Amino acid sequence: MKSSIKTYLVGGAVRDELLGYPFKEKDWVVVGATVNDMLANNFQQVGKDFPVFLHPKTKEEHALARTERKTAAGYKGFEVHASPDVTLEDDLIRRDLTINAIAKDDDGTYIDPFNGVDDINNKVLRHVSDAFNEDPVRILRIARFMARYAHLGFSVADETMQLMKDMVSAGEVDALVPERIWQEMQKALTEKTPTCFIETLRACGALKRIIPELDCLWGVPQPEEHHPEIDTGIHTLLVLEQACKLSPDPQVRFAALVHDLGKGSTPKEEWPSHKAHEARGAKIVLQVCQRLRIPNEYRDLAERTARFHLHFHRALELKPATVVKTLEQLDAFRKPERFEKFLLASEADARGRPGYEDKDFQQGHYFRQALTAATNINIAKLRERGFENMALANKIREERITAVKQL
Repeated sequence: MKSSIKTYLVGGAVRDELLGYPFKEKDWVVVGATVNDMLANNFQQVGKDFPVFLHPKTKEEHALARTERKTAAGYKGFEVHASPDVTLEDDLIRRDLTINAIAKDDDGTYIDPFNGVDDINNKVLRHVSDAFNEDPVRILRIARFMARYAHLGFSVADETMQLMKDMVSAGEVDALVPERIWQEMQKALTEKTPTCFIETLRACGALKRIIPELDCLWGVPQPEEHHPEIDTGIHTLLVLEQACKLSPDPQVRFAALVHDLGKGSTPKEEWPSHKAHEARGAKIVLQVCQRLRIPNEYRDLAERTARFHLHFHRALELKPATVVKTLEQLDAFRKPERFEKFLLASEADARGRPGYEDKDFQQGHYFRQALTAATNINIAKLRERGFENMALANKIREERITAVKQL
């Protein structure tokens, strides 16, 4: 390229390199170049809203240095300007956090006009400029960064949290589209501490606007003899925390997070009891998943966990016929992998109470043994004996119940 064109490593790769945190992707910003300059050097243009290119060999993203100007509400209401006269600092100042506004040049020198290195050392998430409030997605991103880095000691700067609260009050969060909300939430569910994603959104008031069905759980009491923590919201985060210990699967973690949504719809005069909260919760889970356009595999596991988690708790008390019926309702014979995820989410629910975190729960072991026993019956032999159609289905169920009785 021309000598006047300079390329800098920016964003997450620089941040995580300074943190000593693993990263895979590298993003680059190109200063002093035009679209034609990039195309002439065999870069492939992929950006629609602004000029982004893939390197001809590494396929890493290279974006022309750009500025942005707010033109409308929401996160899409921006006018982008990219040209050779946009400086590196012009490009960095439009970024969300100081820790993301650090660049690194070819000789390893860090360019840090907004003291991001200091904030990394001090473990602080701080906005770069007041332009932060122009994009509500940044609230979600800060919450996700807390899910990623809270275990390292990070916290949100007071002035940044106040700015987030002001954005919520101004209605900026209401402009977020479902797909973007779920995108950030799904990423957060794969991080070290997804509970911090929820806590950060609650702290700024965004959770109430995005998932009111979850936010309303705080302040809802449960029977103290079963729930020493009493508060349903606290219980929910304890369950999510236990789910993270049991499984890295974001589907299991999401199911754990929303398993008790039904308790938010219990009439106050019935507190702290929550009769039939499972069926109510299953319906609410479906509503949330439809509104946020959450993928079917997340929805189906979460709905079943909300509906049947009490069956898990009572597994050792259930009659064999009820155990088999539960396996059928959970579609465990056709989808044993999803059934295993249900067991993990339900065990997280059992462990998500003070004093129960390390208890040996046998319910999961029993259900696994029951599924194995009920699966191992010889259906071919039943057909050989002349059973078919409805008679075969009834005989299969009878044999499965017998197999479970013998455990």
